[in-house]
Amino acid sequence: MAKDPITQIICLDDHKALVTTGILEDVRRRFSDSSRYKVVTFPEKHSFLQMLSEKKERGACRIAIMGIHEDEEHLAMINNLMIGVRQSDPETGLILLVPGDKAESIKQNISINADAYIPKNDNAILRIHNTVKRIISEKNLTICGKRRNISLMVLSGFLALVVILLLVTFLLLPDYF
Repeated sequence: MAKDPITQIICLDDHKALVTTGILEDVRRRFSDSSRYKVVTFPEKHSFLQMLSEKKERGACRIAIMGIHEDEEHLAMINNLMIGVRQSDPETGLILLVPGDKAESIKQNISINADAYIPKNDNAILRIHNTVKRIISEKNLTICGKRRNISLMVLSGFLALVVILLLVTFLLLPDYF
Protein backbone atom coordinates (compact mmCIF):
# COMPACT_ATOMS: atom_id res chain seq x y z
CA MET A 1 0.00 0.00 0.00
CA ALA A 2 1.27 3.46 -0.89
CA LYS A 3 2.27 5.84 1.86
CA ASP A 4 -0.07 8.79 2.27
CA PRO A 5 1.61 12.18 1.82
CA ILE A 6 2.06 14.31 4.92
CA THR A 7 -0.19 17.37 5.24
CA GLN A 8 1.79 20.49 6.08
CA ILE A 9 0.10 22.95 8.42
CA ILE A 10 2.11 26.16 8.35
CA CYS A 11 1.28 28.86 10.89
CA LEU A 12 2.34 32.50 10.81
CA ASP A 13 2.49 33.92 14.31
CA ASP A 14 4.16 37.29 13.82
CA HIS A 15 2.57 38.99 16.84
CA LYS A 16 2.62 35.91 19.11
CA ALA A 17 -1.17 36.04 19.10
CA LEU A 18 -1.56 32.30 18.48
CA VAL A 19 0.67 31.46 21.43
CA THR A 20 -1.00 33.83 23.89
CA THR A 21 -4.49 32.61 23.01
CA GLY A 22 -3.42 28.97 23.18
CA ILE A 23 -4.57 28.26 19.63
CA LEU A 24 -1.12 27.15 18.46
CA GLU A 25 -0.80 24.52 21.20
CA ASP A 26 -4.32 23.30 20.44
CA VAL A 27 -3.42 22.99 16.73
CA ARG A 28 -0.29 21.03 17.62
CA ARG A 29 -2.33 18.71 19.88
CA ARG A 30 -5.09 18.20 17.29
CA PHE A 31 -2.63 17.35 14.55
CA SER A 32 -0.03 15.49 16.62
CA ASP A 33 0.09 12.39 14.37
CA SER A 34 3.51 12.89 12.75
CA SER A 35 2.82 10.23 10.11
CA ARG A 36 -0.02 12.38 8.70
CA TYR A 37 0.65 16.00 9.73
CA LYS A 38 3.57 18.36 10.06
CA VAL A 39 2.81 21.54 12.03
CA VAL A 40 5.36 24.33 11.59
CA THR A 41 5.23 27.83 13.06
CA PHE A 42 7.08 30.87 11.80
CA PRO A 43 7.47 34.12 13.76
CA GLU A 44 8.03 36.26 10.65
CA LYS A 45 6.67 36.40 7.12
CA HIS A 46 9.89 35.91 5.12
CA SER A 47 10.59 32.41 6.45
CA PHE A 48 6.86 31.67 6.18
CA LEU A 49 6.87 32.53 2.46
CA GLN A 50 10.12 30.66 1.95
CA MET A 51 8.57 27.49 3.38
CA LEU A 52 5.53 27.90 1.15
CA SER A 53 7.69 28.36 -1.95
CA GLU A 54 9.54 25.08 -1.34
CA LYS A 55 8.46 22.16 -3.47
CA LYS A 56 5.99 19.94 -1.67
CA GLU A 57 5.67 16.20 -1.80
CA ARG A 58 3.57 14.90 -4.69
CA GLY A 59 -0.07 14.69 -3.66
CA ALA A 60 0.59 16.47 -0.37
CA CYS A 61 -1.76 19.08 1.00
CA ARG A 62 -0.45 22.37 2.37
CA ILE A 63 -2.47 24.64 4.65
CA ALA A 64 -1.46 28.11 5.86
CA ILE A 65 -2.96 29.52 9.06
CA MET A 66 -2.56 33.26 9.66
CA GLY A 67 -3.87 35.48 12.42
CA ILE A 68 -5.21 38.93 11.57
CA HIS A 69 -5.14 41.93 13.87
CA GLU A 70 -7.40 44.92 13.69
CA ASP A 71 -4.96 47.56 12.44
CA GLU A 72 -4.96 48.56 8.76
CA GLU A 73 -1.20 48.12 8.35
CA HIS A 74 -1.36 44.49 9.41
CA LEU A 75 -4.39 43.89 7.18
CA ALA A 76 -2.48 45.20 4.15
CA MET A 77 0.50 43.02 5.03
CA ILE A 78 -1.72 39.92 5.29
CA ASN A 79 -3.34 40.79 1.95
CA ASN A 80 0.09 40.98 0.28
CA LEU A 81 1.13 37.79 2.04
CA MET A 82 -1.96 35.97 0.75
CA ILE A 83 -1.16 37.12 -2.79
CA GLY A 84 2.37 35.73 -2.33
CA VAL A 85 1.00 32.42 -1.05
CA ARG A 86 -1.38 32.06 -4.01
CA GLN A 87 1.42 32.91 -6.47
CA SER A 88 3.85 30.38 -4.99
CA ASP A 89 1.28 27.57 -4.66
CA PRO A 90 -2.33 28.20 -5.75
CA GLU A 91 -3.49 24.94 -4.14
CA THR A 92 -2.46 25.98 -0.63
CA GLY A 93 -5.40 26.21 1.75
CA LEU A 94 -5.67 29.55 3.53
CA ILE A 95 -7.21 29.87 6.99
CA LEU A 96 -7.46 33.32 8.56
CA LEU A 97 -8.05 33.79 12.28
CA VAL A 98 -9.93 37.07 12.66
CA PRO A 99 -11.28 39.07 15.59
CA GLY A 100 -14.89 37.94 16.03
CA ASP A 101 -16.54 41.32 15.65
CA LYS A 102 -14.46 42.36 12.61
CA ALA A 103 -14.94 39.27 10.41
CA GLU A 104 -17.23 40.85 7.80
CA SER A 105 -15.16 44.01 7.38
CA ILE A 106 -11.99 41.95 7.00
CA LYS A 107 -13.62 39.78 4.32
CA GLN A 108 -14.48 42.90 2.36
CA ASN A 109 -11.00 44.45 2.67
CA ILE A 110 -9.01 41.41 1.51
CA SER A 111 -8.67 40.91 -2.23
CA ILE A 112 -7.81 37.18 -2.18
CA ASN A 113 -10.47 34.78 -0.97
CA ALA A 114 -9.43 32.54 1.91
CA ASP A 115 -10.80 29.06 2.50
CA ALA A 116 -12.04 30.05 5.94
CA TYR A 117 -12.37 33.13 8.14
CA ILE A 118 -12.44 31.77 11.67
CA PRO A 119 -13.26 34.09 14.59
CA LYS A 120 -10.90 33.88 17.57
CA ASN A 121 -13.10 32.40 20.27
CA ASP A 122 -13.55 29.19 22.27
CA ASN A 123 -14.67 27.25 19.18
CA ALA A 124 -11.76 28.36 16.98
CA ILE A 125 -9.79 25.11 17.30
CA LEU A 126 -12.83 23.02 16.33
CA ARG A 127 -13.41 25.20 13.29
CA ILE A 128 -9.73 25.00 12.35
CA HIS A 129 -9.85 21.21 12.67
CA ASN A 130 -12.98 20.93 10.52
CA THR A 131 -11.60 23.32 7.90
CA VAL A 132 -8.30 21.44 7.67
CA LYS A 133 -10.19 18.16 7.21
CA ARG A 134 -12.42 19.77 4.55
CA ILE A 135 -9.42 21.10 2.62
CA ILE A 136 -7.74 17.69 2.74
CA SER A 137 -10.95 16.01 1.54
CA GLU A 138 -11.32 18.46 -1.34
CA LYS A 139 -7.70 17.84 -2.36
CA ASN A 140 -8.25 14.07 -2.28
CA LEU A 141 -11.45 14.39 -4.34
CA THR A 142 -9.57 16.42 -6.93
CA ILE A 143 -6.85 13.77 -7.14
CA CYS A 144 -9.44 10.97 -7.47
CA GLY A 145 -11.28 12.95 -10.14
CA LYS A 146 -8.10 13.32 -12.18
CA ARG A 147 -7.36 9.60 -11.85
CA ARG A 148 -10.91 8.76 -12.92
CA ASN A 149 -10.62 10.99 -15.98
CA ILE A 150 -7.33 9.34 -16.98
CA SER A 151 -8.89 5.90 -16.55
CA LEU A 152 -11.85 6.89 -18.71
CA MET A 153 -9.54 8.20 -21.42
CA VAL A 154 -7.54 4.94 -21.43
CA LEU A 155 -10.72 2.87 -21.56
CA SER A 156 -12.15 5.03 -24.37
CA GLY A 157 -8.90 4.73 -26.32
CA PHE A 158 -8.91 0.95 -25.90
CA LEU A 159 -12.53 0.68 -27.06
CA ALA A 160 -11.82 2.93 -30.06
CA LEU A 161 -8.83 0.78 -30.98
CA VAL A 162 -10.95 -2.40 -30.78
CA VAL A 163 -13.63 -0.85 -33.00
CA ILE A 164 -11.02 0.29 -35.54
CA LEU A 165 -9.42 -3.17 -35.59
CA LEU A 166 -12.82 -4.78 -36.12
CA LEU A 167 -13.60 -2.41 -39.00
CA VAL A 168 -10.22 -3.00 -40.64
CA THR A 169 -10.64 -6.75 -40.23
CA PHE A 170 -14.16 -6.56 -41.66
CA LEU A 171 -12.97 -4.60 -44.71
CA LEU A 172 -9.87 -6.70 -45.37
CA LEU A 173 -11.34 -10.11 -44.52
CA PRO A 174 -15.11 -9.96 -45.11
CA ASP A 175 -15.35 -13.78 -45.40
CA TYR A 176 -14.81 -14.21 -41.65
CA PHE A 177 -17.87 -12.16 -40.76
